[in-house]
Amino acid sequence: IAQQVTCQKIGGAACNQEWYGPDRALWLGPFSEGAVPSYLTGEFPGDYGWDTQGLSADPTTFAAYRETEVIHARWAMLGTLGCLTPELLSKYSGVPIAEPVWFKAGSQIFAEGGLDYLGNPSLVHAQSILAILACQVVLMGGAEAYRVNGGPAGEGLDAINPGGAFDPLGLADDPDTFAELKVKEIKNGRLAMFSMLGYYVQAIATGKGPVENWAEHIADPSGVNGLTGAIATKFTP
Repeated sequence: IAQQVTCQKIGGAACNQEWYGPDRALWLGPFSEGAVPSYLTGEFPGDYGWDTQGLSADPTTFAAYRETEVIHARWAMLGTLGCLTPELLSKYSGVPIAEPVWFKAGSQIFAEGGLDYLGNPSLVHAQSILAILACQVVLMGGAEAYRVNGGPAGEGLDAINPGGAFDPLGLADDPDTFAELKVKEIKNGRLAMFSMLGYYVQAIATGKGPVENWAEHIADPSGVNGLTGAIATKFTP
């Protein structure tokens, strides 16, 4: 019965995949028997049966947490890329960026001349922190209100996967492909959130960006790694 209910919720043949339903991969592998709460049925993508604190015992809370996790995962994936790109362009492509390190870049707005996005004043030339704050409140607040309440592109859309105009490539047209893509999204998103935590820790410990940390580690793996700088904090952003 549990298999049939899960299949109905996620879409037919998707239950034949290894990511959904009672036969999905679980967090303890072959030792998961008795370790998976009954309310984790494999309905949601990325559900490996791990909830030691019982945070998802209430269905409404579970759905809310999942929505929050997916939204944060998407921002983390964008954020990790945004942290890496300016530093990569500056270090390896010679793009003239005044401050490519992610946690220092924002301070450029207080410098004379303001902040140029990717070093190009014709893209975004920001000179007022108040103007940036106002734009972020309006744009982000509007986007979130749109996501929750709907708008010109449609009403009553799914808050996480609205589809339609928000899926111009038709990636969700096939149910099986869509089910698999949702698993890939949440897995990559969780990795990105963990990566952002690593960026924060590296920034505090070394005072350098992730690309520079990586380059130094590759050049001298035994001399430059997480253990060599674990004792003292060298920088506080």
